[in-house]
Amino acid sequence: MKKLFACLLAAVVLTGTSAFAQQQATAPQPLDRIAAVVDEDVVLRSELDRAINNINRQYAGRENQLPPRDVLERQVLERLVLMKLQLARAEQTGVRVTDQEVDSAIAGIAQQNKLSMDQLRQQAVADGGTFEDFRNSIRDELIVQRLRQRFAQSRISVSEAEIEAALAAQKNAGAQYHLAHILVALPEGATPEQISTAKSKIEGVQGLLDRGEMDFSAAAVRYSNSPNALEGGDLGWRSMDEIPAAFASLIKNMKPGDVSAPLRGASGFQLLKLVEVRDAGQAASANMITQVHARHILIRTDDTTSQAAAKAKIDTIAARLKGGADFAQVAREESQDLSTQAKGGDLGWFVPEQFGTEFGVQVSSLSDGQVSAPFTSDAGWHIVQRIATRQTDTAEQNRRAQVSDTIGRRKLEDEWNRALQEMRGEAYFLDMRNGLPAEPAPAPAAKGTKPAKPPKG
Repeated sequence: MKKLFACLLAAVVLTGTSAFAQQQATAPQPLDRIAAVVDEDVVLRSELDRAINNINRQYAGRENQLPPRDVLERQVLERLVLMKLQLARAEQTGVRVTDQEVDSAIAGIAQQNKLSMDQLRQQAVADGGTFEDFRNSIRDELIVQRLRQRFAQSRISVSEAEIEAALAAQKNAGAQYHLAHILVALPEGATPEQISTAKSKIEGVQGLLDRGEMDFSAAAVRYSNSPNALEGGDLGWRSMDEIPAAFASLIKNMKPGDVSAPLRGASGFQLLKLVEVRDAGQAASANMITQVHARHILIRTDDTTSQAAAKAKIDTIAARLKGGADFAQVAREESQDLSTQAKGGDLGWFVPEQFGTEFGVQVSSLSDGQVSAPFTSDAGWHIVQRIATRQTDTAEQNRRAQVSDTIGRRKLEDEWNRALQEMRGEAYFLDMRNGLPAEPAPAPAAKGTKPAKPPKG
């Protein structure tokens, strides 16, 4: 069924070209061509061009670090294909994101970048596309995050024994390692021929690096199958408990700048580069902090609700509370924070600055039981009631939570990359840029042989 859909779609696109040409004189908007068919979805040429332009802007002044246009386009297209497949899987499994959650995420982005909503809109348009395109991209990112979370909840577990072992290891090792990698992926149950091909490719990449014909970052962009290929394979800073045990002993014996020999891992063959090493420092024996327990009522400001309308509504709510109305009941009836509305606006215990500087200032200025006057943030208008405060030592629970999180993230990374490979391997894909199925990227020559010249352009 998927192939039938794709073939029909391709036929429509190819045969519709002449009809479009006849209408060009009266149609001011050019046709947005299809770049690729992915199962029952498509990647538009405008999506591909916009994504490439974003990367070019990120590398402004460092264009020499990017691969040739055709290689970059292939990498970006692959990333967009994976996004389409994840969004389709999310829809199939019932993963949803509400408009309010998108609004909240966008407000958070504006706050982090110290921009007003109008400034953020202007920036989104300046980066290409429309604010609606930007909004849709945020929605897609939130959906994929939620899909990963659901995957983690069903497939990833961290035992107490693993946490204890990691805590014990931390006492003897305070170093953190900045790593990068190049991955030549293998499918689940790879055949001997697939293994041999992948091994030849990773050895070819190693040969390019050994001969100084390409730096590690450029090789990752061009040849890596990892989702972080366009970031030069950068894995960021990791403590030893975040590194698979099979690689940990090897990394301990490497110096900054060293690149490992090809390694066979769960996802395929890899080359690991140790970029830097730093001392993580010793954690304090005690970490006393002040936490507050509070609840709030939020009236959002957005495209449909102006500042004046939101202010009028929050003032009415404030008057009800002064008249003796129960805060929790009013929050259940009126608050537009969907994550706390059903709980009577209860935010639980938190550090005052957790929800932004303005919110922290307001809740810190209250006494226990006191209700604030209406105040505004990037999300809208709030009223907050402080319920209680406490001093707590979170050092030990934070350490355990952090260790559990890092082990879980390491497991999730491996499992999720394998899941993405399975999705990609099972998907029907038609490259429509030339109207023909995509050709696989040529592997670099194996170590000891002359590498093939890259295609021109």
